[in-house]
Amino acid sequence: MAKVEVKQLLEAGVHFGHLTRKWNPNMAPYIYMERNGIHVINLYKTVAKLDEANEALAKIAASGRKILFVATKKQAKDIVAEKASNVNMPYITERWPGGMLTNFVTIRKAVKKMASIDRMKKDGTFNTLSKKERLQVDRLRAKLEKNLGSISEMTRLPGALFIVDTMREHIAVKEAQKLNIPIFAMVDTNSDPRDVDFVIPSNDDASKSIEIIMTQVTDAVAGGLAERKSEKAEGSEEKKEKSSKKKEKEAKEKLEPTPDNVDTKPTPVVDKVPNVTVDVEATKEAVKKDKKAEADDLTKIEGVGPKAAEALINSGLDTYAKVAKADADEMKEILTEASSRMAHLDPTSWPKQAQMAADGQWDELKEWQDSVKGGIE
Repeated sequence: MAKVEVKQLLEAGVHFGHLTRKWNPNMAPYIYMERNGIHVINLYKTVAKLDEANEALAKIAASGRKILFVATKKQAKDIVAEKASNVNMPYITERWPGGMLTNFVTIRKAVKKMASIDRMKKDGTFNTLSKKERLQVDRLRAKLEKNLGSISEMTRLPGALFIVDTMREHIAVKEAQKLNIPIFAMVDTNSDPRDVDFVIPSNDDASKSIEIIMTQVTDAVAGGLAERKSEKAEGSEEKKEKSSKKKEKEAKEKLEPTPDNVDTKPTPVVDKVPNVTVDVEATKEAVKKDKKAEADDLTKIEGVGPKAAEALINSGLDTYAKVAKADADEMKEILTEASSRMAHLDPTSWPKQAQMAADGQWDELKEWQDSVKGGIE
């Protein structure tokens, strides 16, 4: 993925903010200056924040979780729909259905209704209905397709939300906050960045600005999906290799040892040990990386995002078994100390989910997560 440059953002008009009288004071750190009554966004901070968001999105995509893209404004709808569908991610570009996240079970019922209508058309049941009933069913199917067609394959709550214009999509923001779902967003000078976990300060009104940001974001998601695919391929090859080695070992054990294949030579003794200089910092860094590599993927627990997982791993809670035995209040303190942005997270259900993960009960865990509205019983 090519890293975006400040010049490209400047040409796309990403730096244009709103009128100074409409600004939100919390956006002050991201504003470079005021020109002709309009705030100008600091594009160097935009690039830095975009890189941070892309890294987190790639991790979520690599973990197998879905990222829900939300943009209902006219100039963003087509762009978001195209970019999200290119990476096979769900999106909402029509009206946000109330309770889309907090009442996800009901939304899934509506999606299943759409599937049942499709089955009726395939098995011939649809043709047995009267003309008026067929017309009503067709209208219902078209309405469901328009509002929910893009999320028909989203069988569980998303791992993250990407929002264009948090002011317009304030209901989606509130629902995501309630369920501890990480929020990524394009935030203009009139919006409140405190509601967002990963802020991308940018112009959320111009189609060129939306397109360049969406291109960078979806490229990062595509990179995460490619990484997941390669890991799966490596895992299957590793499994085959282990299986063949096991068979070879079993075959060798069946053979009785003979004097010809027994090595009777004594092991040579090393008299001299060469001087080795140890780089302490490099060793510490390597140990830290090994620790992260050996840790379980805690993002599979509903409500645990990439940053929360990193904070738990750094505190020693790096496996499902350890999280299962941990106290929810202690985890809350760990998250709050790591970042004030994670103070709203509720780890009450994390030990229960971690125990299921530790026991390998993945189907039960998924069923539980789908039925309890994002980890809130």
